[in-house]
Amino acid sequence: MDFRDTPEEAAFRTRVRTWLEANAQPRHNDDERFDEGMNEEQRLAAAKEWQGRKAGAGYAAITWPKEAGGLGGTPMQQVIYNQEEGKFLVPRMVFEVSMGMCLPTVAMWAAPELKARYLPPGLAGKEIWCQLFSEPSAGSDTGGIRMRAEKQGEEWVINGQKVWTSSAQFCDYGILLTRSDWDKPKQEGLTMFIVDMKAPGVEVRPIHQMSGDSEFNEVFFTDVRIADSHRLGPECGGWKVMLSTLMTERLSVGGNLPTNLHEGLITLARKARWNGRPAIEDARVKAGIADAYLAMHGLELLLARGITAVSQGKTPGPEMSITKLVGAKGMQDIAGFAMELAGAEGLLTHDTLGQEWRFMQRLWLSAPGARLAGGTDEVLKNVIAERVLGLPGEVRSDRKIPFRELER
Repeated sequence: MDFRDTPEEAAFRTRVRTWLEANAQPRHNDDERFDEGMNEEQRLAAAKEWQGRKAGAGYAAITWPKEAGGLGGTPMQQVIYNQEEGKFLVPRMVFEVSMGMCLPTVAMWAAPELKARYLPPGLAGKEIWCQLFSEPSAGSDTGGIRMRAEKQGEEWVINGQKVWTSSAQFCDYGILLTRSDWDKPKQEGLTMFIVDMKAPGVEVRPIHQMSGDSEFNEVFFTDVRIADSHRLGPECGGWKVMLSTLMTERLSVGGNLPTNLHEGLITLARKARWNGRPAIEDARVKAGIADAYLAMHGLELLLARGITAVSQGKTPGPEMSITKLVGAKGMQDIAGFAMELAGAEGLLTHDTLGQEWRFMQRLWLSAPGARLAGGTDEVLKNVIAERVLGLPGEVRSDRKIPFRELER
């Protein structure tokens, strides 16, 4: 691994940092949020304004060609921008799916007239997109999708349900994976579309999470009509389109997983009292903080390996699944340890316990979901076993069976 920037990367990092310093406020700790005190309407307006400002500077889609509104840059430049933006207070959790998954898929698979229609406003922050893959019976097993797409002339009629769709409640469009042929094997009968989230028959129901947020949604489709011209890729070619969507996530490496959570533990251990003394003086607490540091440092090294591959013009390999596996479990373990530091008082919310506990409490409530989203622990272990360690593949008896013959 090479932890140093090349001269070109260092120059780009300086350029990005200078622009961010002129357009945003620095972030001082993990608990700071740009949208503190904002309602949903204000938060969306701020996110759209920031996305438009990034697009004007060429940073909204760094790897896109200049003629498409991008910077014509490299994947490593995108990684550098992600790293630097993470140090500033800017709107988040609105355009990540649009720019990281949906619009790259449209750019790769849509007809030219659709690209001209959807890419410019999406890039400029005027329209928000969501990804509609997961279903109640098809989460980690994407090939198990049952949302039915039936062709009628030049239109498709869509019926079914999606779930865990991030931010669907305020999205304008989405990319939708459906089952268009029930007589082909599970991965061969899928077709992808662009769908208008405001179309008749589309119903979005936010899911209230225990953290108090409603980041995820159920989405129901009842006789929703989509023109065949809004198909992405060939009919029954949705599996390949879906894989290309997931591959674009590699550009998010370097800016999304926190690697300094042990610092928050040190702060809380100094404040918490155990038997009348600061908890940090207890040997068990010191050992817990040391374990947290080692876990976070290991995660940082894994991320560095992926970043090195990107810097050398390579694609991070399947071993990058380890970062998600280690990072998600590490966040849950550290947040759980923080709750133990508070003792019985940990049952109180941060409003009563103290604002310094807010970040760890929110992390404790949201961390379990991180071990499901983007691939469960079990799926990632299979990836690591088969593609990193070279172990025999899992027995898959359903690959050549028509989907309608599979047991529900």
